Amino acid sequence: MMSRGTEVYYLTGNHDDVFRRYSETSIGNFHLLDKLVLNIDGKNYWIFHGDVFDITMKNSKWLAKLGSTGYDLLILLNRSVNYLLRLFGQERISFSKRIKNSVKRAVQFISDFEKTVISLALENGYDYVVCGHIHQPEIREVNTVNKRVTYMNSGDWIENLTTLEYSEGRWRLHTHEETTDEEPEEETDIPESILVLHENIIRHTMHG
Repeated sequence: MMSRGTEVYYLTGNHDDVFRRYSETSIGNFHLLDKLVLNIDGKNYWIFHGDVFDITMKNSKWLAKLGSTGYDLLILLNRSVNYLLRLFGQERISFSKRIKNSVKRAVQFISDFEKTVISLALENGYDYVVCGHIHQPEIREVNTVNKRVTYMNSGDWIENLTTLEYSEGRWRLHTHEETTDEEPEEETDIPESILVLHENIIRHTMHG
């Protein structure tokens, strides 16, 4: 995509925190950043991963790393269980989603995260705020007396299989359908006018 003129912005998150020492680095069409402000079709977009608003990530590094390791192990276990479920013709399940939805503190954290992000976006005059981190895919418009902002969360590519896509002046929350070995997914060309947020990777084709 870069060889075809696409500007690639890689926005760091808590799982690739080691890259942040190299933030603000550009090599050709590749840009490594912590956050990004883009103007798309006359609208201002504030784009970032979101862990900066997580108190645990900021103040308890060891606890954050422990949680990250535990999450990775849970995902590995979940993959094995889902493999067995597919063999018996059952739908896949997500352990981490069930845990988050059932633990009151986790639900409250997600709510507080969204309120904080939306409030800051309104305060700074952004039309759109795009993030990830909490793994809750959503597109939601928030209106106040004289301001409006659209909150968008890409979800993730592990549990929800979701990504945000912008094409022909319209955003959509795309959910990838899992395929089996007997039904391989067909490869398709990526339109030149598409912007994709995949957790913390943004691909934006520059025109002209």
